[in-house]
Amino acid sequence: MQTIMNKSDVTGNRKELRNHSTSAEATLWKMLKGKQIAGLKFRRQHSVGPYILDFYCPQIKLAIELDGEVHNRQQDYDEQRSYFLNRVEDIEVLRFENRTAFENSEQIIWEIEEKFSSYHLPLWVLLLPGEGEMNRNRKGGHTKKRRSSSRNSVLTR
Repeated sequence: MQTIMNKSDVTGNRKELRNHSTSAEATLWKMLKGKQIAGLKFRRQHSVGPYILDFYCPQIKLAIELDGEVHNRQQDYDEQRSYFLNRVEDIEVLRFENRTAFENSEQIIWEIEEKFSSYHLPLWVLLLPGEGEMNRNRKGGHTKKRRSSSRNSVLTR
């Protein structure tokens, strides 16, 4: 089963959530955006199936949820949501209370780095043409990737 991500019917809701984020979400976003943690790209208010995640990293299939007071009253919903993300979509969910973003942000960063270091890429990803040392030119620089009109990646020097 393949779930549609970032469905167009929830785009308005996702945009509203991004524009009216909590102060905890804004604080954490400052740390996550721009690939600041282990070079990982995070998306904000990313939808997966029927759910909208606070933050999502597609590279390692990691969701980060910040929970405020409302989550104390909706534990069944959160458990159902986590079950769907874990079991159906194979997305790991890290949950933190809002105050952690202010009082102990290092803990959040540490846990993300732990997940990244324990995440193993499939061998076929490591063997893709243009990856690693095979992608270096004679002067020690890296080759550049550009898209062709057929949307396939093409390596150039």
